[in-house]
Amino acid sequence: MTDLKKFTISYLDGLKSAEKGKRYSVYDSICPQLGLRVTDSGSKSFFVMKKMPGTMKVVRITLGKYPVMTISQARDAAMEATRYISQGINPNDDKRRFREQATLGELYKDFMERYSKKEKKSWKYDEREIVKFYSDWFNRKISSITKQQIQKRHEDIRSNHGLYQANRCLERLRAMYNKAIEWGWDGLNPTNGIKKYKEIKRDRFLLASEAKAFFASLDAEENTVARNYFYMALFTGARKTNVLEMRWDQIDLKNAIWRIPDTKNGEPVIVPLIPAAVELLKRIPKDSEWVFPNPRSTSGHFEDPKKPWARILERAGITDLRIHDIRRTLGSWQALTGASLPIIGKSLGHKSTEATQIYARLSNDPVRDSMTKAVTELMGQK
Repeated sequence: MTDLKKFTISYLDGLKSAEKGKRYSVYDSICPQLGLRVTDSGSKSFFVMKKMPGTMKVVRITLGKYPVMTISQARDAAMEATRYISQGINPNDDKRRFREQATLGELYKDFMERYSKKEKKSWKYDEREIVKFYSDWFNRKISSITKQQIQKRHEDIRSNHGLYQANRCLERLRAMYNKAIEWGWDGLNPTNGIKKYKEIKRDRFLLASEAKAFFASLDAEENTVARNYFYMALFTGARKTNVLEMRWDQIDLKNAIWRIPDTKNGEPVIVPLIPAAVELLKRIPKDSEWVFPNPRSTSGHFEDPKKPWARILERAGITDLRIHDIRRTLGSWQALTGASLPIIGKSLGHKSTEATQIYARLSNDPVRDSMTKAVTELMGQK
């Protein structure tokens, strides 16, 4: 490559038009796979040129015109295009297909394989719910689905499944269309302008008046793995998926800590284990790599606590208490017993730009003390 220079606004703006009937290219020293083509009319376009693996074929992908596309955007696009080419995928084929009108089903497949499964920890929800609520549109061209039809579907989902489900489905469909545009479709996103329903922040947690009946019902649960899971969820305040996927190699009983290597926030979290959690772990047989095993599941661990949860609530005569409310219960009882917000935030693994530095300065001891005090107070209601 020639003319390897750092792309800056002043450098690109200063490039002269090519001679009549000719054009020339320069390349970025920060992102060498990124080039800029300058024509005799002064037009400037970003591009990537790379050989397909295992072939002699060189692929050239036009990314966009400067300055409509910024240098930062061009570098990001170049890195993404290079990654696809390295995997044997020609982005030009995708652009051509989307220009020729992909179906919603084809877009869904691309969305899952190229984006959701690679970038999102919650990809299983995309896989399940896009199919559930939009599969009847899978054979339709993406341009044929109108804003009015999506608005009607949004309203129908709210009526039949609630506003939270409707909002999540709209977000998923909007993300799919945004990816279609990114991958070369030149249409407009039909979800633009459709408003999500106003959500009321849930504040439900296990009340003192419910605790005795709840714990009696929990102790009576015949599914031992489920019973242990719910107690551990309460003792740690960890997210549902993290508790379900708890492994013995993550547990340090000597120091009473649980290291979750991969969380929703994308960072590992150290969870202090209160004495009740340590005692529970000591009683659970180590017959599997999983703390809560289920040999009949594909993963090997307990996956679906909904049925035992429903039995526990029915025996206890409790309504409107969700599994996620267990996590909120620990935080709420910490607050009721006088814990500060930073202590609660760290014990629940919250991530916030305003409080990150405060959380980082906290040791595990006061966090564990606060969690122990909250659980002791709550269990005292039995």
